[in-house]
Amino acid sequence: MTAPEVLPVNHHADHPGFSGVTGVIVGLMLLWMGRASARLAAEATDVSTGDHVVDIGCGPGGAAREAARRGARVTGVDPAPVMLRLARTLSRDANIEWTEGTAESVPVPDGSATVWWSLATVHHWQDVGKGLGEARRVLTPGGRLLAVERRARPGATGLASHGWTQQQAESFAAQCRTAGFTEVTVGRQGEGRRGVWTVRAVRP
Repeated sequence: MTAPEVLPVNHHADHPGFSGVTGVIVGLMLLWMGRASARLAAEATDVSTGDHVVDIGCGPGGAAREAARRGARVTGVDPAPVMLRLARTLSRDANIEWTEGTAESVPVPDGSATVWWSLATVHHWQDVGKGLGEARRVLTPGGRLLAVERRARPGATGLASHGWTQQQAESFAAQCRTAGFTEVTVGRQGEGRRGVWTVRAVRP
Protein backbone atom coordinates (compact mmCIF):
# COMPACT_ATOMS: atom_id res chain seq x y z
CA MET A 1 0.00 0.00 0.00
CA THR A 2 1.49 3.33 -1.05
CA ALA A 3 1.52 6.36 1.23
CA PRO A 4 -0.88 9.18 0.31
CA GLU A 5 0.55 12.05 -1.70
CA VAL A 6 1.71 14.92 0.46
CA LEU A 7 0.73 18.29 -1.00
CA PRO A 8 3.07 21.25 -0.53
CA VAL A 9 1.86 24.04 1.75
CA ASN A 10 1.41 26.26 -1.32
CA HIS A 11 -0.54 23.64 -3.24
CA HIS A 12 -2.63 26.21 -5.16
CA ALA A 13 0.33 28.30 -6.29
CA ASP A 14 -0.88 27.92 -9.89
CA HIS A 15 -4.18 29.67 -9.14
CA PRO A 16 -4.89 32.13 -11.99
CA GLY A 17 -5.80 34.96 -9.61
CA PHE A 18 -8.80 37.24 -9.44
CA SER A 19 -9.94 39.86 -11.91
CA GLY A 20 -13.00 41.49 -13.41
CA VAL A 21 -16.54 41.01 -12.16
CA THR A 22 -15.67 37.57 -10.76
CA GLY A 23 -12.91 39.16 -8.68
CA VAL A 24 -15.33 41.71 -7.23
CA ILE A 25 -17.84 38.99 -6.33
CA VAL A 26 -15.12 36.89 -4.69
CA GLY A 27 -13.84 39.95 -2.84
CA LEU A 28 -17.28 40.67 -1.39
CA MET A 29 -17.59 37.03 -0.32
CA LEU A 30 -14.18 37.24 1.36
CA LEU A 31 -15.34 40.26 3.35
CA TRP A 32 -18.05 38.18 4.98
CA MET A 33 -16.04 34.97 5.29
CA GLY A 34 -12.90 36.63 6.66
CA ARG A 35 -14.30 38.49 9.66
CA ALA A 36 -13.45 35.77 12.18
CA SER A 37 -9.92 35.36 10.83
CA ALA A 38 -9.38 39.11 10.98
CA ARG A 39 -10.28 39.21 14.68
CA LEU A 40 -8.23 36.08 15.34
CA ALA A 41 -5.16 37.56 13.65
CA ALA A 42 -5.37 40.85 15.53
CA GLU A 43 -5.77 39.07 18.86
CA ALA A 44 -3.14 36.40 18.20
CA THR A 45 -0.51 39.01 17.37
CA ASP A 46 -1.71 41.44 20.05
CA VAL A 47 -1.88 44.30 17.55
CA SER A 48 -2.00 47.78 19.06
CA THR A 49 -0.91 51.36 18.58
CA GLY A 50 2.72 51.51 17.52
CA ASP A 51 2.58 48.36 15.37
CA HIS A 52 3.11 48.30 11.63
CA VAL A 53 1.23 45.34 10.16
CA VAL A 54 2.01 43.95 6.72
CA ASP A 55 -0.99 41.99 5.45
CA ILE A 56 0.04 39.61 2.67
CA GLY A 57 -2.81 38.76 0.31
CA CYS A 58 -4.99 41.40 1.95
CA GLY A 59 -7.86 40.94 -0.51
CA PRO A 60 -10.68 43.44 0.15
CA GLY A 61 -8.93 44.54 3.34
CA GLY A 62 -11.04 43.30 6.23
CA ALA A 63 -8.07 42.23 8.37
CA ALA A 64 -6.15 45.40 7.55
CA ARG A 65 -9.06 47.52 8.73
CA GLU A 66 -9.34 45.44 11.92
CA ALA A 67 -5.66 46.16 12.68
CA ALA A 68 -6.12 49.86 11.94
CA ARG A 69 -9.12 50.00 14.31
CA ARG A 70 -6.75 48.81 17.02
CA GLY A 71 -4.37 51.69 16.32
CA ALA A 72 -1.84 50.01 14.02
CA ARG A 73 -0.41 51.35 10.81
CA VAL A 74 -1.05 48.82 8.04
CA THR A 75 0.30 48.00 4.60
CA GLY A 76 -2.12 45.81 2.65
CA VAL A 77 -0.36 43.85 -0.11
CA ASP A 78 -2.16 41.95 -2.86
CA PRO A 79 -1.29 40.87 -6.41
CA ALA A 80 -4.83 41.51 -7.72
CA PRO A 81 -5.65 45.12 -8.70
CA VAL A 82 -9.37 44.35 -8.41
CA MET A 83 -8.92 43.44 -4.73
CA LEU A 84 -6.96 46.62 -4.04
CA ARG A 85 -9.60 48.76 -5.77
CA LEU A 86 -12.26 47.15 -3.60
CA ALA A 87 -10.15 47.64 -0.47
CA ARG A 88 -9.64 51.33 -1.25
CA THR A 89 -13.34 51.81 -1.95
CA LEU A 90 -14.29 50.31 1.40
CA SER A 91 -11.73 52.18 3.49
CA ARG A 92 -10.61 55.77 3.88
CA ASP A 93 -8.42 55.11 6.93
CA ALA A 94 -5.24 57.18 6.68
CA ASN A 95 -3.35 54.50 8.63
CA ILE A 96 -3.70 51.97 5.79
CA GLU A 97 -1.63 51.93 2.61
CA TRP A 98 -2.69 49.57 -0.21
CA THR A 99 -0.01 48.34 -2.58
CA GLU A 100 0.37 45.76 -5.32
CA GLY A 101 2.82 42.97 -4.54
CA THR A 102 3.26 39.34 -3.59
CA ALA A 103 4.65 37.40 -0.64
CA GLU A 104 7.86 36.97 -2.61
CA SER A 105 8.22 40.66 -3.48
CA VAL A 106 6.93 43.09 -0.87
CA PRO A 107 7.41 46.84 -1.51
CA VAL A 108 8.21 47.61 2.13
CA PRO A 109 11.60 48.70 3.57
CA ASP A 110 13.82 46.34 5.54
CA GLY A 111 13.02 46.02 9.24
CA SER A 112 10.00 48.34 9.03
CA ALA A 113 7.18 46.06 10.24
CA THR A 114 6.37 44.59 13.65
CA VAL A 115 3.72 42.15 12.38
CA TRP A 116 3.49 40.11 9.18
CA TRP A 117 0.45 38.00 8.58
CA SER A 118 -0.99 35.94 5.76
CA LEU A 119 -4.59 34.83 6.23
CA ALA A 120 -5.79 31.97 4.03
CA THR A 121 -3.22 32.85 1.37
CA VAL A 122 -0.01 30.87 2.03
CA HIS A 123 -1.43 28.01 -0.04
CA HIS A 124 -1.38 30.44 -3.01
CA TRP A 125 2.22 31.67 -2.58
CA GLN A 126 4.42 30.96 -5.58
CA ASP A 127 7.48 30.19 -3.43
CA VAL A 128 7.25 29.65 0.33
CA GLY A 129 11.00 29.96 0.88
CA LYS A 130 11.14 33.36 -0.83
CA GLY A 131 8.03 34.49 1.00
CA LEU A 132 9.54 33.65 4.37
CA GLY A 133 12.77 35.35 3.31
CA GLU A 134 10.78 38.51 2.61
CA ALA A 135 9.02 38.18 5.96
CA ARG A 136 12.36 38.03 7.75
CA ARG A 137 13.66 41.01 5.75
CA VAL A 138 10.61 43.17 6.40
CA LEU A 139 10.14 42.35 10.11
CA THR A 140 12.07 44.13 12.80
CA PRO A 141 13.82 41.95 15.42
CA GLY A 142 11.08 40.66 17.72
CA GLY A 143 8.50 41.02 14.95
CA ARG A 144 5.62 38.54 14.90
CA LEU A 145 4.68 36.30 11.98
CA LEU A 146 1.28 34.65 11.70
CA ALA A 147 -0.20 32.34 9.07
CA VAL A 148 -3.83 31.23 9.26
CA GLU A 149 -5.29 28.54 7.00
CA ARG A 150 -8.60 26.72 7.02
CA ARG A 151 -8.38 23.14 8.27
CA ALA A 152 -8.72 20.78 5.32
CA ARG A 153 -9.13 17.01 5.28
CA PRO A 154 -6.41 14.90 3.63
CA GLY A 155 -7.50 14.12 0.09
CA ALA A 156 -9.98 17.00 -0.13
CA THR A 157 -10.58 18.44 -3.60
CA GLY A 158 -12.05 21.63 -5.04
CA LEU A 159 -12.87 24.47 -2.66
CA ALA A 160 -12.57 22.10 0.30
CA SER A 161 -8.85 21.74 -0.44
CA HIS A 162 -8.15 25.47 -0.06
CA GLY A 163 -6.48 25.23 3.32
CA TRP A 164 -4.06 22.96 5.17
CA THR A 165 -4.02 19.50 6.59
CA GLN A 166 -2.20 19.10 9.90
CA GLN A 167 0.80 17.78 8.00
CA GLN A 168 0.91 20.91 5.85
CA ALA A 169 0.66 23.17 8.89
CA GLU A 170 3.57 21.32 10.50
CA SER A 171 5.51 21.56 7.24
CA PHE A 172 5.07 25.33 7.10
CA ALA A 173 6.21 25.58 10.72
CA ALA A 174 9.33 23.59 9.85
CA GLN A 175 10.05 25.96 6.95
CA CYS A 176 9.71 28.91 9.32
CA ARG A 177 12.41 27.37 11.53
CA THR A 178 14.62 26.76 8.49
CA ALA A 179 14.17 30.41 7.51
CA GLY A 180 15.54 31.43 10.92
CA PHE A 181 12.37 32.18 12.84
CA THR A 182 12.11 31.22 16.51
CA GLU A 183 9.28 30.44 18.96
CA VAL A 184 7.44 28.64 16.15
CA THR A 185 4.14 27.09 17.25
CA VAL A 186 1.26 25.34 15.49
CA GLY A 187 -2.25 25.77 16.87
CA ARG A 188 -5.86 24.81 16.17
CA GLN A 189 -8.69 27.30 16.46
CA GLY A 190 -12.43 26.78 16.03
CA GLU A 191 -14.37 23.73 14.95
CA GLY A 192 -16.21 22.52 11.87
CA ARG A 193 -16.28 24.94 8.96
CA ARG A 194 -14.69 27.61 11.15
CA GLY A 195 -11.74 25.45 12.09
CA VAL A 196 -8.32 26.85 11.18
CA TRP A 197 -4.64 26.13 11.65
CA THR A 198 -2.41 28.88 12.97
CA VAL A 199 1.37 29.05 12.74
CA ARG A 200 3.08 31.73 14.82
CA ALA A 201 6.74 32.66 14.84
CA VAL A 202 9.10 35.43 15.93
CA ARG A 203 11.87 37.08 13.96
CA PRO A 204 14.98 36.93 16.19
